Amino acid sequence: MSRVSRFRLLSSAVTVGLAAAGLAVATAPVASAAACTDIDVPVARGTGEPGTLGFIVGDPVYQAVQNRLRPRSLSSYRVDYPADLGEPASVQKGNTDLVNHVRTQAAACPQQRFVLVGYSQGANVVDNSIGISSDGAVVGGPIVATIPADLAPRIAAILLFGNPIRAIGRQVTGTYQSRTKDYCADGDPICQPGGANILAHLSYGGNAADAAAFAAGKV
Repeated sequence: MSRVSRFRLLSSAVTVGLAAAGLAVATAPVASAAACTDIDVPVARGTGEPGTLGFIVGDPVYQAVQNRLRPRSLSSYRVDYPADLGEPASVQKGNTDLVNHVRTQAAACPQQRFVLVGYSQGANVVDNSIGISSDGAVVGGPIVATIPADLAPRIAAILLFGNPIRAIGRQVTGTYQSRTKDYCADGDPICQPGGANILAHLSYGGNAADAAAFAAGKV
C-alpha cells in the first residue's frame, strides 16, 4: 500500500473514530490571536482533524504550552486552510495563511514571539513556511511563501508531529534547526520510511508535555 493510500485510510479512520466518539459532531469556534500577547501559537492541524486547534495535537499541545509558560500571556491561531486530501493546493493555502499571520502579528505586536505547531499535513504547512520544501512528501507541495528573515529571531520554537517530509529523508535544517522539535512515533507510516502502524500517527497528544517543556526552554 502506498503512503498516499495509507494516509487516506488513516484520515478515514480518524474521521470515523472521532465521529463515533461524538467528537466530530460539532465544530469548535475558531481560535484567533489576541492582541499583543507575549507568545502567539499558530497551529496547522492535520488532515480532516476536528477540534479548535486540532483534537489530536493542537488542542492538547496548546494547553500544555499555556500551562508551562504561565504567567506569560498566550494566544492561539488556527491556520486557515482546507486540511483536505481533495484540495490540490491545500498545503500552499496553509503556507500562505501562516506566513501572512506571522507577518501581520509581528507588525502589530513588536514584542510578541511565536511558537509554531504543525501536525501531519499541517507539519508540511510549517515546513514550507520556514523554507523547508514539502514538495514530494505525502500531502506536500511547493513553497509559496516564507517567514521573512528579519522575523526569524522571533520564532522561539517549532513543534512538528508526524512530519511527512521525514519519510522522504528530509528534515528541518539551517536557521530553525536548533529551535525545532520534530516528533515521529515509531511505526508511523506518514513520517517513518517503512512504518506500518497507522495508529502511531494518532498518538502525538502524548507528547504534549514534552513539547511544552521544549518550547519553554526556547522562549
